[in-house]
Amino acid sequence: MKRLVPLLAALAFALPAAAREWNVDMTRSTLGFTATYQGEAFDGRFERFGAKIAYDPADLAHAKFDVSVDLASADTQNAERDQMLPGADFFDVAKFPRARFVSTGFRRAADGTVLADGILTLRGVSRPLTLTVKFTPAAAGAALDVGASLRRLDFGVGGGDWADTSVIANAVTVKAHLALTPAGG
Repeated sequence: MKRLVPLLAALAFALPAAAREWNVDMTRSTLGFTATYQGEAFDGRFERFGAKIAYDPADLAHAKFDVSVDLASADTQNAERDQMLPGADFFDVAKFPRARFVSTGFRRAADGTVLADGILTLRGVSRPLTLTVKFTPAAAGAALDVGASLRRLDFGVGGGDWADTSVIANAVTVKAHLALTPAGG
């Protein structure tokens, strides 16, 4: 028995650590974007998306984000624009119905900001993207706010006649607010 206790303790420390897993409360979560058309900013959001989140601000080495977005669910509160976004010139949802972001690592910037490096796949194009991460614990869960800026033309969004960046700016800001509850609890 004396030999068994140190062996069990060693095995316990050898098990890989894992960041806390979270469920996303979709009724209280949003995934949106801001773009500019003819010099005027407009906001949009995706009505349908899913996310697998494992995160602990004290254990960034084991954190993971895997987010999938139903591109046909884009809503900008403008009927003409909302009809164009799923089409071949923009998201081309017939060929590429989903966008996906998968984290590859997390790090702290010099100012303490947490950054999530990952790969965004959109319209069949995969490119590195870095998200800023703000995690706010609460009594019954947590809030996770992330943001990034990307260049739409890097992914072929708004090509053809819409590639003119004086009409539609190349920069698009993406922001999400995820209401989290502990998984399995």
